[in-house]
Amino acid sequence: MKKVWIAFSCVVILSFIALIWVGTEVYQKQPPIPETVIIKETGQTIFTKEDIQTGQNVWESIGGMEVGSIWGHGSYVAPDWSADWIHKEAVFMLNSWAKRDYNSTYENLDVERKAALKARLIKHIKTNTYNPSNESITISQDRYNAIVSNSKHYADIFSNGHEKYAIPKGALVDVDKLAKLNTFLFWTSWAASTNRPDKDYTYTSNWPHEPLINNTITADSQIWSGFSVVLLLLFIGILTYYYLRNHEKGHAVVHPKEDPLEKMVFTRSQKSVLKYFIVISLLIALQVVLGAITVHYTVEGQSFFGFDLSSFLPYSITRTWHTQLAVFWIAATWLATGLFLAPMISGKEMKFQVFGINFLFGALLAIVLGSLAGEWLGVHQFFDLTTNFFFGHQGYEYMDLGRFWQIFLAIGLVLWVLMVGRHVVFAIKKNDDSKHLLIILLISVIAIGMFFFSGLMYGENSSLPVINYWRWWLVHLWVEGFFEVFATVIIAFIFLRMKILSAKTAGRASIASATIFLAGGIIGTLHHLYYSGTPVQAIALGATFSALEVVPLTLMGFEIRENWNLLKSHKWVQNYKWPIFFFIAVAFWNMVGAGVFGFLINPPIALYYIQGLNTTAVHAHTALFGVYGLLGMGFIIICLRFYSDRVWNSTKLKRAFWFLNIGLVAMVVLSLLPIGIIQAYTSITEGYSFARSEDLLYSPTVQTLKWMRMIGDIIFSVGIFYFCWFTIQETLYCLKRKN
Repeated sequence: MKKVWIAFSCVVILSFIALIWVGTEVYQKQPPIPETVIIKETGQTIFTKEDIQTGQNVWESIGGMEVGSIWGHGSYVAPDWSADWIHKEAVFMLNSWAKRDYNSTYENLDVERKAALKARLIKHIKTNTYNPSNESITISQDRYNAIVSNSKHYADIFSNGHEKYAIPKGALVDVDKLAKLNTFLFWTSWAASTNRPDKDYTYTSNWPHEPLINNTITADSQIWSGFSVVLLLLFIGILTYYYLRNHEKGHAVVHPKEDPLEKMVFTRSQKSVLKYFIVISLLIALQVVLGAITVHYTVEGQSFFGFDLSSFLPYSITRTWHTQLAVFWIAATWLATGLFLAPMISGKEMKFQVFGINFLFGALLAIVLGSLAGEWLGVHQFFDLTTNFFFGHQGYEYMDLGRFWQIFLAIGLVLWVLMVGRHVVFAIKKNDDSKHLLIILLISVIAIGMFFFSGLMYGENSSLPVINYWRWWLVHLWVEGFFEVFATVIIAFIFLRMKILSAKTAGRASIASATIFLAGGIIGTLHHLYYSGTPVQAIALGATFSALEVVPLTLMGFEIRENWNLLKSHKWVQNYKWPIFFFIAVAFWNMVGAGVFGFLINPPIALYYIQGLNTTAVHAHTALFGVYGLLGMGFIIICLRFYSDRVWNSTKLKRAFWFLNIGLVAMVVLSLLPIGIIQAYTSITEGYSFARSEDLLYSPTVQTLKWMRMIGDIIFSVGIFYFCWFTIQETLYCLKRKN
């Protein structure tokens, strides 16, 4: 075991050194926010640093990434504002010069004149005029005229609404806020179209693809993409060889003919946890309803089957709540599972455990309801900008809740760490065969509490590259990193208590799995940051190590299936059939959703063209729900199976399982993936702004594919209905049961 622990320690330490080093590079080499933006010909100051920073706060207050996207991060109905701004600015300047010089439009010019004007445009747009001595950017009068035109266009969209962008009338009417918002949009487009000092690529590594200004994929992105594929194949081969040569079959110490947990005595605290499952079921149901409304806005824009819903619940709110509730209920499920299993781990119930569970339950309700209300009030502009930052809508996907609610949740997680951690420490002190498994469990528990604080590392006026860096520490490391380790260890512990795995096998396998996950997962965080104003190191390291994230997914589920086959002849194992089926489904979606569809968008050459298209939604749905959602559901079911003393009628669970999985497949195959492929082709052949344009998204073919999503959504929703029905019914029975 010593070698396994050394490998784990080296991977974690070296990976964080690399990740933090890239972070320092992000801070030092991020696109500059100028003190002033000046017109070259007149010397007039048109924008200031304060204007840009305030504009970012305005953008956050209207929903930020839930209303279109910036640099490819955000929602998919409205355009990517940076890409759209660049294209419109380029077209305006080309047409202006064509009219002035040749009394024609740009499209009607001959090839030579087009080439001359395009060369002039590239020089205007891509030349870096930032002056470090006075921190100013200089632009031409011609470019300023294009900025004025764009500003009028976007001010009209946000004040008068735009049906096909799902932006309601009156989303933002304050003239000063509209002006500041446009200033921020200009700066994001400037960073994406201006070359870094002494480089031939922009601050966003030439993202987005825009042929008019020669924004094309860089050599670095192509080279590191190829290298990542080679590494993927190499390490899949190495891991497969290692697995076949050294894999322990995981035979139980004994072959129990009766359920080892059948006579388990339950504590008051475990009964107190059960109420979490009712609230979680309600959150799941609400999330699905909001998802249906959100996706319907993509076909009607402002209405829900003719009813003007957007005046009450605009797309920015329904999508915010849909994504945030997913994080809430999945995280709550895993945290509740930790609390439920804590007395099983230690063999006793600690003091004040029931009080802590009830306090956390109240805190959970307060955070959920308070943050949802705050986001609604923020988007509807009831708060000033600073109040919005703390209590309203922060504007960042999966981190939308205000800073106050973040801090509240962080405090709750610290309490959770103490409540679960003390049980684990008590069990470790017994120094039995499960010690190594419990140590890795303790590490994951502490990491879950600690890494949530990464979301507090930026401030109200931090720059976009810095915010994105810390945001992905939370979204990727917290969820995909240490929650993944926690889940692996919890499953191993459950099977250990069921005598399906030996303590030695469980401990060694869990530490080895954590090492493999984190070897790619920690530095693999950078694959979210290729084109977010970050230096080229993010592409090099992100491409290399995100490829390694896929490697262990090729072998997912083997351990569970082997043990299922080993003990399926024993009747008592059938009591755990559906929890195990959910775990097997998790392994399947880990391979397909996180592996196949994750790698589809991971290499730089792929992400360059398809970031922020429906291909991202394919990965998000199949990985977030298919892996973490189904795993959370499996945890709920197995906790209820432990606690319940009656034989289950599994009809509802059977229907839930198959409807959920078939619905998710249909959702992807019939709608999301075909739309993503159409968008990807358009992005590659015409430019990124065209792939996000209303002309494409409201074309007859794409609209038909959007409507076809209803098939998968309805099937999926039936599965949710059966799961929630079963969970609430069984939980109420267990709550009424006398111990």
